[in-house]
Amino acid sequence: MDFGPIQFFLARHFGFCYGVENAIEISYRALEENPDRNVYLLSQMIHNQEVNADLRGRGIKFIADTDGTQFIPWDKIHKGDIVIIPAFGTTLEIENLLLDKNAEVQKYNTTCPFVEKVWNRAEKLGSENYTIIIHGKPRHEETRATFSHSAHNGPSIVVQDMKDSERLAEYIKGKKDKKEFYSEFENMYSKGFDPEKDLQRIGVVNQTTMLATETQSIADFFKKVIVEKFGESNLKSHFADTRDTLCYATNDNQDASYELLKTGADIAIVVGGYNSSNTSHIVELCEREFPTYFINSEMEIKSLNEIHYFDIHRKEKKIMLDFLPEKQSLKIVLTSGASCPDTLVDRVMLRLLKFFPSSRKLEEVIAGF
Repeated sequence: MDFGPIQFFLARHFGFCYGVENAIEISYRALEENPDRNVYLLSQMIHNQEVNADLRGRGIKFIADTDGTQFIPWDKIHKGDIVIIPAFGTTLEIENLLLDKNAEVQKYNTTCPFVEKVWNRAEKLGSENYTIIIHGKPRHEETRATFSHSAHNGPSIVVQDMKDSERLAEYIKGKKDKKEFYSEFENMYSKGFDPEKDLQRIGVVNQTTMLATETQSIADFFKKVIVEKFGESNLKSHFADTRDTLCYATNDNQDASYELLKTGADIAIVVGGYNSSNTSHIVELCEREFPTYFINSEMEIKSLNEIHYFDIHRKEKKIMLDFLPEKQSLKIVLTSGASCPDTLVDRVMLRLLKFFPSSRKLEEVIAGF
C-alpha cells in the first residue's frame, strides 16, 4: 500500500484464525445465554490483552492466569456454573475436577479443533505403542494440555527446541545413562517413563503455534536418528510420520511472513500479545531481515521518533528512539499473529500515517485494490 512518503507491505495472511474467532464467538454466546449465572474462563481466552480485557468487561471471571496463578479458588466453583475452556484446551485433570463439581464445561468448550487434532493423533500413536514426543514450550497452556492428553494414552515427553531434541537423541542411541535422563528432562516426561524402552518407537506432534519449519526439522532429525540406529528398512516399525499435526493458520501466517522477507523493507512492525507464541515466531522470522518492533497496540508508537516494543529474547519492554529511518520513501512491513484482531493492525497503520501529513488519502490507496 503506497501512501507516497510511506509504504506498507502487508502479509497475505495475518490476524485471527478460525480457532480464535470461534472461541470468542462461543464466549460471547455463553454470556448472552446465561445472564443470571456465573460465567468463568479457565485462563486467558487467547494471548491478546484487548480481547481478554473486553471479556472481563462483559462480566467473565478469569479463574487463573496463563502461568497457572490461581485468581479464583476451585472451591468457589459450584454446580451449574459455566466454565469456558479456552482455545488452547485444558488438562484432563482440570476438566475432570470441573466435571466432578457438576460445572457446565462441555457446552461452551472453545478448544481449537486443530489442537484436538493433535490430541487425536497422539491418542492414535499411543494406541500403536509409540512414544509421543511433543514439540512445544513446556509452560504454555496448549503444551500442558496436549501433554496431559498424550500421557493418558502413552509415554510422552516434551522437547522445546533442537537442543532438547539432540539431548534426547543421546538416550535413543544409548550413549547416556538413564539416571541422567530424569534430571535432564525433569517435569517434561510422563509418569513411569523409561528411556531405555520408551524411545524405541517414536512419533512427533507439536504445539500448533510453534514454528512449522522447526517442528519439521525436529521430526526429520529424529527420523535420521532412528534410521541410524535401526536401519532404513526398519524405519516404519520405529518412527511414525506425523507431519499432519501442523495447524493450517500457523502455516499460512508463517508462509506469508517468509514472503515479506523478500520486500526489501526498512523495518518491520509486528502486532500482537507479548505472550503469544505464534506472534513471537513471526517476530523471529522478520528479525532475519529487518529491524523488527513487536508492539501490542498503536499506543506503543509514542511519536515519530519513539516506539516502545517487546524484546522476545530478553522478555522485556524496551524503548527505541529514531526508529524510523530518514528516507524519502519509507518501506514498512506490517503484520500480526493469529490472536490479534485485524482492527489493531489498521490502528497501527493509521497511527503511523498521522506522522506523514503529505500521505495519499486512505480511500485513494484502497481504491487501487
